[in-house]
Amino acid sequence: MIRSMTGYGEASAHIDGTHFFVQIRSLNGRHFKASVRLQEEFESLEAELESRLRKNISRGSVTLKASCTDDTEQAAGEINCKALDKYVEQLSQSKHVASGRVTIELGSLLDLPGVVQPPADEGERIGRVREVFAKLTDQACAGLVKLRISEGQMLAEDLTKQLSLIQHHLAEVKERAPDVVKDFETRLMARIDELLAGSNMAENKVDIIREVASHAERTDIAEEITRLGGHLEQFGKLIEQDGDAPVGRTLDFMAQELLREANTMSSKSMDTRVSRSIVEIKGAIDRIKEQVQNVE
Repeated sequence: MIRSMTGYGEASAHIDGTHFFVQIRSLNGRHFKASVRLQEEFESLEAELESRLRKNISRGSVTLKASCTDDTEQAAGEINCKALDKYVEQLSQSKHVASGRVTIELGSLLDLPGVVQPPADEGERIGRVREVFAKLTDQACAGLVKLRISEGQMLAEDLTKQLSLIQHHLAEVKERAPDVVKDFETRLMARIDELLAGSNMAENKVDIIREVASHAERTDIAEEITRLGGHLEQFGKLIEQDGDAPVGRTLDFMAQELLREANTMSSKSMDTRVSRSIVEIKGAIDRIKEQVQNVE
């Protein structure tokens, strides 16, 4: 089954007064590209979360956002009173502070380096967050993949519809192709008879046969019809195959091959009915090329 590259998934949990939230979005992309956005204190978990994304998603541009909101007292950092006292002591020696023209705001001192430090159990806290984020990432990925599969089914239906349309018009081309040379021969003979009417010149059967044979060779599209039919069959099998293996790049390549054969047929065709059918075929292939850009 094919899967779309666009999707969305999220998961959340509230554990011991702490709210965790993970959101994942994916868009079309030629390769797998991940962007993991975390709060500064949890940036060390970025590589681990990206690795979990790779296990579930093989292709596309993926953005993961994870946040942790701690409503407990454990979220508070520790104030280094010795460092704070040192800053106050140094500032007190300033003549501006000593004269009272400038006052010291205690709140602003908390932003100075070394004053507020991570809690003593920061390592343990990151360990807890790592475990929860990993679990929520897997849950969000499951939701995203489910949506990708659902959209993939719609893509498969549309692609199958376009394949059927191409097969219909290809059958018309195949049916019409043998008559193209016969029609050319008939028109050629009629034109020659018209030109020779009233003259003493005789038609040269050899030259006529040679011209008809040359035209037949230039306009022969039997090989293109066969190859195009084979490509259509292979394309259909890729859409219907079981498993989660990504086939988007293969389908994109196959779509290019379909268009190549259609273009060759178009350049060789000198018959209005055949050309009209080929135009419809190329229109359906363009639709296929557009849709396979969404397939993982």
